Amino acid sequence: MNSDRPQGLYTLVIMKFVRNRVALAGLACLLIILLAIIFAPQVTPYDPIQKDTPARNQAPSLLHPFGTDKLGRDIMSRVLYGGRVSLQVGFLSIGLAVIISAPLGLFAGFFGGFLDNVIMRVMDLILAFPGLILAIWLVSLLGANMVNVIIAIAFFSLPTYARLIRGITLSIREMEYVMAARSMGAGSARIMFYHILPGVLGPMIVVTTLGVSGAIVAGASLSFLGLGVRPPTPEWGAMLADGRNYLRTQWWIAVFPGMTITLVVLILNIIGDALRDALDPNVRA
Repeated sequence: MNSDRPQGLYTLVIMKFVRNRVALAGLACLLIILLAIIFAPQVTPYDPIQKDTPARNQAPSLLHPFGTDKLGRDIMSRVLYGGRVSLQVGFLSIGLAVIISAPLGLFAGFFGGFLDNVIMRVMDLILAFPGLILAIWLVSLLGANMVNVIIAIAFFSLPTYARLIRGITLSIREMEYVMAARSMGAGSARIMFYHILPGVLGPMIVVTTLGVSGAIVAGASLSFLGLGVRPPTPEWGAMLADGRNYLRTQWWIAVFPGMTITLVVLILNIIGDALRDALDPNVRA
């Protein structure tokens, strides 16, 4: 019977999520965007890096749906290929933050005492600095490239997940089924990863979904400031920086990558809100 309960819970969560038509539409749009980015060579025939001087600064047309930039490069191609960089930064940075912070939060909440104080004071120290300022400092120190941008965003994201996991662990460790497992001789590692961690996963999925959207914006901000990937590699934030001086005349250079960032972040936030509602037992199915 114990194995049926999680299955029933997951089924209920999926049913509640599926009933949210806005979330389903957002998920479908996200899948379409992801497929277009993955299969960019099949979607667009243009090289995102290759210059085409005769075609420079062309407005959106059937030949170039998003127009071209000052070097004649197709904006649509650059948006699709740039999505590979921006989405990698978003997903990998938050994934790295979760991998590091999950054990820290579990250990701090489960063992408490001196270990809890040390871990939480380090997290408080990171929180003392504005996230983007800290990321700018780290990238400037380590060097401007995609790997260091991922490391910087993951670093300032650590407190969010560590504190969340610690708080949930503190509440779960006193529950009856955890006390029963401890009385039956279960070790600390088994209790943490077999009994407590499953209870953490739900809220973590929601916060991670919302965190990815924030990481995409942070990565684009760093690239906008010239601290991301190096030209001519396309990236959404760098494309915004390229087009900021041409908004009055060639608006499409900045507008389309900006719209793409806005759309992706909006969709991720909608999905995150829907997951939060689906996992909330107080919200009716």
